[in-house]
Amino acid sequence: MVFAVEEINQSPHLLPGVTLGYHIHDSCALHPWATRAALSLVSGDSSTCTPGAAPLALSEEGDEKGVPLIIGGASSKTAMILSRVLGPLSVPLMSYQSSCPCLSDRRQFPNFFRTIPSDIFQARAIASLAIYFKWTWIGAVVANNDYGLEAVKVFREETQESGVCMAFVETLRREKIKNDARRAALAIKASSAKVILIFTWYTDVRELFLQLAEMNVTDRQFLASEAWSTSGNLLQNPVTSKVATGVLGTAVRSSPIAGFEDYLRSLNPSLRPDDDILRKFWEKQFACRPQVSKNTTMSDRWASLPPCGGEESLESVDNLFTDTSQLRQAYNVYLAVYAAAHALHDHLGCRNTRAVLRDGSSICSSPRNVKPAELLQHLNEVNFTTPQGERLYFQGADIPAKYDLVNWQMTPDGSLKLVLIGRVDGYEIHINDTAVQWSSASSQVPTSVCSENCPPGSRVATRKGEPVCCFDCIPCPEGEISNSTNSPNCERCPVEFWSNTEHTVCILRQLDFLSFNETLGITLTAVAMSGTVVTTAVFVVFLYYRHTPMVRANNSELSFLLLLSLKLCFLCSLLFIGRPSSWSCRFQQAAFGISFVLSVSCVQVKTIVVLAAFRSARPGAGALMKWFGPGQQRGSVCVFTCVQIIICIIWLSLNPPEPKAVFDTPGLKVTLKCDMASAVGFFLILGYIGLLACTCLLLAFLARKLPDNFNEAKLITFSMLIFCAVWVAFVPAYVSSPGKYMVAVEVFAILASSYGLLLCIFAPKCFIILLRPEKNTKKHLMAR
Repeated sequence: MVFAVEEINQSPHLLPGVTLGYHIHDSCALHPWATRAALSLVSGDSSTCTPGAAPLALSEEGDEKGVPLIIGGASSKTAMILSRVLGPLSVPLMSYQSSCPCLSDRRQFPNFFRTIPSDIFQARAIASLAIYFKWTWIGAVVANNDYGLEAVKVFREETQESGVCMAFVETLRREKIKNDARRAALAIKASSAKVILIFTWYTDVRELFLQLAEMNVTDRQFLASEAWSTSGNLLQNPVTSKVATGVLGTAVRSSPIAGFEDYLRSLNPSLRPDDDILRKFWEKQFACRPQVSKNTTMSDRWASLPPCGGEESLESVDNLFTDTSQLRQAYNVYLAVYAAAHALHDHLGCRNTRAVLRDGSSICSSPRNVKPAELLQHLNEVNFTTPQGERLYFQGADIPAKYDLVNWQMTPDGSLKLVLIGRVDGYEIHINDTAVQWSSASSQVPTSVCSENCPPGSRVATRKGEPVCCFDCIPCPEGEISNSTNSPNCERCPVEFWSNTEHTVCILRQLDFLSFNETLGITLTAVAMSGTVVTTAVFVVFLYYRHTPMVRANNSELSFLLLLSLKLCFLCSLLFIGRPSSWSCRFQQAAFGISFVLSVSCVQVKTIVVLAAFRSARPGAGALMKWFGPGQQRGSVCVFTCVQIIICIIWLSLNPPEPKAVFDTPGLKVTLKCDMASAVGFFLILGYIGLLACTCLLLAFLARKLPDNFNEAKLITFSMLIFCAVWVAFVPAYVSSPGKYMVAVEVFAILASSYGLLLCIFAPKCFIILLRPEKNTKKHLMAR
């Protein structure tokens, strides 16, 4: 303060022709002493002040009147008391260290100003650091008072929307610091949070670090408030270096003051004989007795010291007194003095003609008649540039918030040093990431999360009863995606799309059908073609041996027609394989229905003929066969088949099947199948085939024991049993089969029933024709 006052008094531009004076007193951090001293200063009776008083005050040189402004109230509690006491007198109070947010209330403290930011701003700055480094799981240890509790409140408000959660909040009480520090240390050790916010005084932090060192907790990253981030006592403590490497925190901004170091080193008690503080420092530093004024009271220790030789100087002394590299609270005092001087300068120059007092008089006066109320009005309007080039003005009680970002880094000798790694200017953070040394003594940013981020392809599922930062990652179900980290939900893909394997993007679904190129399609095609070849071979054998008794006895005309229809049955199965089209969808069911009705009709007529032949052998039944001659047989087959043809024509004319992609089934592949808009026609076709098959089975069963050495009714019975069994099993299998396998089931049913008819009816006959020709005689066939 003295340096700033002398610098202003020597300035030709600021307060020219006016000399500032001052009174400096030590309150010893006692509120009653500060209050008594402040009242004595403003009343003009400074001589009655005891050694406890307001820290700083400005007055005119030689003026015995009350000072118009007081710089002081180092603690927020002292500042609140002084502001309330001095408020009715309109005496401005300017603090350089009181940071309580409550002091920003102009209704309660209209005469209060400060050159240190409110604690709200450093809580916001630390919150910005947590967001910047993506720390979402943070523990807190705070003082059990407004300083700590208000900081946690602001921190939570600032980080809530960014998903930052508090793992725990422990409070420290000064009167029970050992117990509280141990409790907080246990909470830190037990928590999974790797980043710990500490908002309390350095004495509390020292006890906390002692407890953590005893528990060997050395892997936590601490965020420091300005109350302890620059504490030399902590930095020089060997226990601290074990626990607190990499501390990152805010600090009261520092700034170099030009000429201040030279000013300190030029100080000498001989030039300031009335400066008791400088005399005591000199005695301790040089262990000698400086020359002082005759009125100075000498202590016993002072009298025992040898006199100084006069060569002593601070030019070569390096200690905390001469160290001006970290001017923080000192710089705030410097700003406070300049703010007061500029307010006085504006007042004496009548620059603010808009400002008037309540009585209507203009705020202008002579240097000998400065009223505190006048200076208070001008302080509200002050706006100037400091010698360091900084713009200074008040927003209510506060100046624009500025902080230093500091980092505790390990040196090669194992000690800690304070390194400036960035600055905070309002809401903007400027930080050099590469210059930070973290708790692990590396450049790798530590991670502090309750749960790891959910990758794309999953969603966040919060845990019941736990903070939102603690969650589980649930993979997105089929057909849903999430393409961002920590997605709250999965989005369903459009119906034409499906999720990829990672569930991160929707891709176009692929059309799937029973193809000739796949294994199943190739197998079914091979089986169908084999059936066609076998049927053709049987047809050739029967044609070649058409005059033998075996062929002639089994109604050769119907046998050839049956073989032809079975060949059509095998070939119609190929219509179900391949990409469905409008024409293939219409013809496949019609071809299937007609060819099978033709086959079953031939078998049924053959069965009827067998029954009629044996019945006609009885007396009086000779005319029965005339109703089942070749013409009637062909006519019966045609009638049965025409019924099926009529059903197919009506169905295909009214509501034919059309190819349609089935998006209802899950999966990347979409089945392209023939969609039956009306299943009535399809079930009529199947029902008609079933009716004929059941009738044929019943007739064949009745004729199975007819007295003939080679009874074809037995073969027909077996074939129709297989036929009916296949199609009874077909219905549930068809309905329950997904996608293209539904088509494969129908093809399999067609092939199985066709093979059943072919093998059961014709295999025994071919065996006799080709391998047992001695049995291919009329005598053998007619034997009972």
